[in-house]
Amino acid sequence: MNDTAPLTTPATTPTPHDAPTDGTPARPRVMVLFGGRSGEHAISCATAGGVLRALDRERYDVVAVGITPTGRWVLAEDDPDRWAIRDGHLPQVEDTAAHVLLPQATDDREVQVLEPGTLPRTLGSVDVVFPLLHGPFGEDGTLQGMLELADVRYVGAGVLASAVGMDKHMMKLVLAGHGLPVGPFTVILPGELDRDPEGVARRVEALGLPLFVKPARAGSSLGITRVDDAADLPAALAAAQEHDPKVVVEAAVVGREVECGVLGGRAGRRARASLPGEIVVTDPRHAFYDFEAKYLDEGGVTLACPADLPADVVAQVQDVAVRTFEAIGCEGIARVDVFVTDEGVVVNEINTMPGFTPYSMYPRMWEASGVTYPELVDELVQLALARPTGLR
Repeated sequence: MNDTAPLTTPATTPTPHDAPTDGTPARPRVMVLFGGRSGEHAISCATAGGVLRALDRERYDVVAVGITPTGRWVLAEDDPDRWAIRDGHLPQVEDTAAHVLLPQATDDREVQVLEPGTLPRTLGSVDVVFPLLHGPFGEDGTLQGMLELADVRYVGAGVLASAVGMDKHMMKLVLAGHGLPVGPFTVILPGELDRDPEGVARRVEALGLPLFVKPARAGSSLGITRVDDAADLPAALAAAQEHDPKVVVEAAVVGREVECGVLGGRAGRRARASLPGEIVVTDPRHAFYDFEAKYLDEGGVTLACPADLPADVVAQVQDVAVRTFEAIGCEGIARVDVFVTDEGVVVNEINTMPGFTPYSMYPRMWEASGVTYPELVDELVQLALARPTGLR
């Protein structure tokens, strides 16, 4: 699973936009798309900064497009430093006068910019979108469906895999159906706590303590609470429901928290797994790997990469990661989070668009596996260029 040779552009790659008149080949144009309406807006911006810095400007034309928290698409600054998290400051896409409009049909390839008081102007065609949005309205299949309708190629999972990967409830059902190990859990559907509080209480009590209460469709540890005392459960449920009316309650799994990157292979080849990495929370202020530990507290967590695991356990983690990737029909990129327990490897979740921030495990695991950050970004773009839109 460690075939890490970068891809070259295949013969099926579409002809790049606006070929120069001097006969030199045109560079594919990549739209780096980030921000969005979810609570992970700032993390998406920080991820975009890393990708903007890594894209080879001699190989690609790059256009940066941000989505504001209200959903407005705007031309954004192509400056990696503008989107960095610094001193606890979280970046945000602001509305500008330059609004961006995607193609509307399969025979329309032009991206347009709309500005007040002027006629629409064209940016030309975009060959591939790198959608660096996390959470709902970006990572959950909604944006992927929009790009499919516009017949625009894009990096990462398709509509169904994105939706399943985003919803922890559906994800666990699909993985269990494929024979992959998941921990004990229950789901509290919207309104169920009001309709049947006793039934919910019985199901949750059967899981024991401690528990983890999570929004079903959120990421970056937003809204997650560790519950060690049953008296704290109502507050934990309320915190999760601030992000999602559907809540997943999981029994704690005793084991080492390990992550593994998966990268979609060339046509006809299986996806491959990176060397695993391990998360060790060292600051007692963090009961688990929460939002602050991930992005704001540089000294509160240790990311061991590669993880100090026996070779046979590494192989098990890699195998489970690739099987998880394949079970939901993922493409291109994903990070699979597991627990390594005395009984074996248990899947926690899959992230179909993991972060590329300076603190992110996904690029670090591939770096440890022999793929540099720029090579990783390049391969993801090449995979997307080689993949058709529509049914495949």
